[in-house]
Amino acid sequence: MIDLRPIFYVVGRVLVVLAILMLAPAIIDARVGLHNGADFMQAAIVTGAVGLMLSLATSNALGLGLSARQAYLMTAAIWGFVPLFGALPFMLGEPHLSFTDAYFEAVSGITTTGSTVITKLETQPPGLNLWRAMLNSLGGLGIAFVAMIFLPVLRVGGMQYFRTEGFDTFGKALPRATDIARQLVIVYFGMTLACGLTYRALGMDELSATVNAMSTIATGGFSNSDASFSRFNPSVQYAGAFFMVIASLPYIRFVQLMNGQALPLWQDSQVRAYLKWIGFAVGSVFLWRLVSAGGGIEETFREALFNLISIMSSTGFGVGSFSSWGGYVLVVAFLIGVVGACSGSSAAGLSVFRVQIAASALAAQIRQIASPSKVTLVRYEGRAVGEDVVSGLILFITGYVLLMGVMTVVLALMGLDPMSALWGVWLSIGNIGFAMGPLATRTGTLMEYPDAAKWVLILAMIMGRLGLMAVLVLFLPRFWRD
Repeated sequence: MIDLRPIFYVVGRVLVVLAILMLAPAIIDARVGLHNGADFMQAAIVTGAVGLMLSLATSNALGLGLSARQAYLMTAAIWGFVPLFGALPFMLGEPHLSFTDAYFEAVSGITTTGSTVITKLETQPPGLNLWRAMLNSLGGLGIAFVAMIFLPVLRVGGMQYFRTEGFDTFGKALPRATDIARQLVIVYFGMTLACGLTYRALGMDELSATVNAMSTIATGGFSNSDASFSRFNPSVQYAGAFFMVIASLPYIRFVQLMNGQALPLWQDSQVRAYLKWIGFAVGSVFLWRLVSAGGGIEETFREALFNLISIMSSTGFGVGSFSSWGGYVLVVAFLIGVVGACSGSSAAGLSVFRVQIAASALAAQIRQIASPSKVTLVRYEGRAVGEDVVSGLILFITGYVLLMGVMTVVLALMGLDPMSALWGVWLSIGNIGFAMGPLATRTGTLMEYPDAAKWVLILAMIMGRLGLMAVLVLFLPRFWRD
């Protein structure tokens, strides 16, 4: 029998922190005379009380440590319970969402997906927009912890590779985890502060700069305007593109940079490939758009740059009419959204690292066919990759593609048109949030999706965020046996 006490103790502590954070939007709305402040306070009291009771009831679990099975359960429990209470302000106060819509919005925030069911964001209480950005920021930081400390230990989708020599700062959910976590917090909030100050200097008001900086560094995509970044000047859009790229690089490289080690960032094969692929995608789409539709050179380049970076980094901000460019653009957007950005960041998708290993494995298999008697190894950055890593990675990619197909069929059976079903799954499982497809582009939101479809997309967002196997393993009877 799995001891659930350490899991619920951690969940309780997280809920207490969540309740304290709710005080910030409560104070902001109360200061401008909005009743929403009292609604946030009520949500904080409920969340804090439940969290405190859980912590006290399981405090005898302190010092017991976590097994691999408990770590799986803890990550799933946090990403299930936090949105449940994070949804309270959306139900108790403006915009008074239903439970399904409120939970969808909270899951979208905490998984840094960025899809929304709320319209007229400019007229919503400032505390509400701040809370949405705070959910993004919490999710981005939380995912960074999971990606750097827990996933390599749990051997999810080939991530155990980062436990090998040369990446010894990964996977230590043991003595060095505290040191890594402390430095990670400094890096994360330092980047958020730098992004916010840049936005402010380029013309954003204080609330917009704060909200959009949190969402940018979290690669979350929650803005305080229905128009997203279209409402801001070109210099802000270029700054947003820059910070989205920075935020989707491996966090461990910034921790190393903070410790005076600059070379690992520039020598990282994953980083170099990510930047090259973005460059190719932007360049090809820019040229295709100019040839096929004309338009201003600078504007076309800026929209291609910003939107493609937003998609590949799984952020979800948007500018202009990019989703209507059609043809080649949609194919490129779909592919880079599936690939995603770098492992070890808050970005989602398959990840550049996994795609690189898969390509290396495919090349090795072709060489093996050509030379059957020759031993052919799968290599990454000059090092041999173990069979357990390759098999785990291939299983992850296969599961990812199959899950996309199955969920698309499920949504189609619910009555959605095929394109809305496909794009809905794409933007959810990849935590992309970029409004694509007939139902999404009409309002720029997912509010027109039926409730049953939203629950499918909620599951897709969580599975895409945590890694498919980290969720699917919970449904195996063997997992619960001693």
